[in-house]
Amino acid sequence: MNRGVMMRSIQAIMVAILALVATPALAQSSLLPVQDRQSGEGEGPFTTLVIKGATMIDGTGAPPEGPVDIVVSGDTITGIVRGGGAPTDGARVIDAIGMYVMPGFVDVHGHNGDPKKAPDPSYGYRLWLAHGVTSVRGVSFQFQQNDPSVADSRQSANNTILAPRLFPYAVFGTPFPGGPIDSPAKAREWVRWIFAQGYDGIKFFNNASPPVLEAALDEAQKQGLGTVAHLGQRGVARVNARKAVELGLGGVTHFYGHFESLLDGQGGPDYPADYNYLDEQSRFAWVARLADQIVDPGSEAWNDYVDFLVAEGVTLSPTFNIYSASRDVMRARTAEWHDRYTIPSLMDFYAPSLTNHGSYYHDWSTADEVAWRNFYKPWMRLTKDFHDRGGRVTAGSDPGFIYQTWGFAYIGELEMLQEAGLSPLEVIRAATLNGAEEIYAPKGTEPPFGLIKEGKLADLVIVPENPLANLKVLYGTGHLRLNRETNQLERVGGVRWTIKDGIVYDAPSLLQSVAQMVAAQKAARQ
Repeated sequence: MNRGVMMRSIQAIMVAILALVATPALAQSSLLPVQDRQSGEGEGPFTTLVIKGATMIDGTGAPPEGPVDIVVSGDTITGIVRGGGAPTDGARVIDAIGMYVMPGFVDVHGHNGDPKKAPDPSYGYRLWLAHGVTSVRGVSFQFQQNDPSVADSRQSANNTILAPRLFPYAVFGTPFPGGPIDSPAKAREWVRWIFAQGYDGIKFFNNASPPVLEAALDEAQKQGLGTVAHLGQRGVARVNARKAVELGLGGVTHFYGHFESLLDGQGGPDYPADYNYLDEQSRFAWVARLADQIVDPGSEAWNDYVDFLVAEGVTLSPTFNIYSASRDVMRARTAEWHDRYTIPSLMDFYAPSLTNHGSYYHDWSTADEVAWRNFYKPWMRLTKDFHDRGGRVTAGSDPGFIYQTWGFAYIGELEMLQEAGLSPLEVIRAATLNGAEEIYAPKGTEPPFGLIKEGKLADLVIVPENPLANLKVLYGTGHLRLNRETNQLERVGGVRWTIKDGIVYDAPSLLQSVAQMVAAQKAARQ
């Protein structure tokens, strides 16, 4: 980046920082508007861009191959030259010799911004892009009146703001001019209204009655809208995951609803006498004990459920990482990226609280952590069995809660998919092609991204280290490795470039802009 471009970029960042720290009343009551993308924030698109000499991981699950030259014209991949040798006359060239190139990552479980914890949406957008995430499904992006998510998605599509490609989902029952959703007819009317507003799909909680939910799911399918559900405890007695899929649900996120579909000889969960859903420590500490009430993994009932999910074509986005603090809260609280990249107001939100969602470590015990470590075993087994029988698994991070900061949380999810038993190649496929397919399958079209293939959009991520050898090299903080020749620790990795629509973003510069936001808020508190 030349000095002039760098100065313009710094000036734009400072404008955003000053707005963030100088208007505390606004930051507490509403989100700041997303600033327009400034000159110098990304280069391109170019008439011709050549990514030269990289090892390609194409997103299909195929093994890596290289050296490969990838040719981009405007926003589209127009050539893949195996062995190298693509013409470079007049082209913008990225020297990627010795590096690895993958399709841009897809985060299928995004939220962004909250007046209390991260009032500037560009904070999350920059962190996503800095970690190679070029597309995000918001479920939903924001929980406020006059939700700007659809407007942001259109600006991102035009690249007038610095953000990943955005696919906003509306939460079922969001207030609309037609009044309460109290009948199947009203549910259909609401779905048609959401479609007209420009949303890409619907996020369900299972509080609606089965007839209302079934009508909404059926109408969503007719309108080409995606559907995904968090099947929480308040509604699971009527609608567990099996029932929701029977009613037409397209995707199940988190673990909710699965174990209630696998209870061993009982009609519903056995709650302790002092259970209180509104006390989040009670809610989250107890849910791990639900693993003791299910059938044995690999049993006939278990296999029947897995086969049912695969046959119905449902997608699972497990979001393992968002609950990982439950099995080691000290590790999550002290992650090495917090000091530089987690904004102080977000760290405040993460701290144990009776009011902040997900801040439930009020008196978290060894027994609670052990229960959660045991809970992950059948949850991961279910995901792996589903995947191995042909089910589609995708990667979602659910950032902004439970010590999971944007971007870093997404890479953590990739690591945990590997822990669940997916190979690194399968993890990359879950993070790219599978995520794109989950978003576009309801639309009835092939996704325009998710693969490195001629004719696909130029959404790419380039890293200096081999992610198949170690997914940790994708973290913005990189990976510490001992140089055995010098006996010195070296920090390696981190995304080098993220490319969206043929526009090349310098990932370290994006991280630096976030670090400046964090430093500015810290300084304003002194």
